[in-house]
Amino acid sequence: MTSRPGPQPAPADPESAGHGGAGLRAVLAALGANLGIAATKFAAYAITGSASLLAEAVHSVADCGNQMLLLLGRNRAARGQTEEHPFGYGRERYFYAFLVAVVLLTGGAAFSIYEGIHKVTHPAPIRSPAVAFGVLAVAIVLESLSLRTAVRQSRQFRGRHGWLAFIRRAKAPELPTVLLEDSAALAGLAFATAGVTLTVVTGNGLWDGLGSLAIGLLLAAVAVVLAVETKSLLIGEAASAEVEQAIVAALAAGPEVQRVIHLRTLHIGPETLLVAAKIAVRGSDQASTIAAGIDAAERRIRAAVPIAEIIYLEPDLYESSRADTTDPAIRAARRPAD
Repeated sequence: MTSRPGPQPAPADPESAGHGGAGLRAVLAALGANLGIAATKFAAYAITGSASLLAEAVHSVADCGNQMLLLLGRNRAARGQTEEHPFGYGRERYFYAFLVAVVLLTGGAAFSIYEGIHKVTHPAPIRSPAVAFGVLAVAIVLESLSLRTAVRQSRQFRGRHGWLAFIRRAKAPELPTVLLEDSAALAGLAFATAGVTLTVVTGNGLWDGLGSLAIGLLLAAVAVVLAVETKSLLIGEAASAEVEQAIVAALAAGPEVQRVIHLRTLHIGPETLLVAAKIAVRGSDQASTIAAGIDAAERRIRAAVPIAEIIYLEPDLYESSRADTTDPAIRAARRPAD
């Protein structure tokens, strides 16, 4: 028996929530900062000829493109369901987040590595180092402000998990992407500062090229992390263990459900969860009683997990050989059959 998607209340679980306006604010803050930083870095490169500054300028342009991709993904994912896509377009956010990783790898990392190799093999002095240091200082301030916004927005969803766990467990791609991008940007600015400083102190342009190489390798590493995490979301991830336990507990809380035999969940998007379960009912119950019980069970699920918009519950008679005893969420809520 199936149910139509109900209205979507505010998300209750930080790992399953789409982070709503919080992710949007972080993306817009990063976009504004990177537009200003990119223009400043290109102007500084034209004056100084620094490879590290050019690599950083291209990095900032790639970041601007990435934020635009994230905004485009959010916009396209908001479309309603169609006959061809009956579950909607929520996963478009994952697709465009995956494109961010591709842009970061090809547009940022590849160019920075190429420019670094060129400067290492053909070293050149830095003109007007004061301009280079001034621009790097401004960029560090702007990137720090952008990262602070992303960190503040993420803290309300991170819960008890560490930052790496948050990035791995988050079902909305925007905040983890901005966190990784801004962190990489600050680290890249540190590499650029070191490269420019050593070039000015030693008079050897080799260091400037090495700074660009370091930036390129850093961006490649971040791109790989983003690609791996987003690929997992694109393929389809289940709800977190805590959310599945809440669903099983909600099902088992009513007298009409003897026990949960089988449960599967799937994120259709950051803010939409599909729930499919086989539940044991009494063999003596009439069809009308079973139908009413399933309706009540669905209401309990939505009360416990508001993003559970699409629910499929199949009534059955309990047989121990068909029960999913490997599911920890089911084992945690098991109770003797009535």
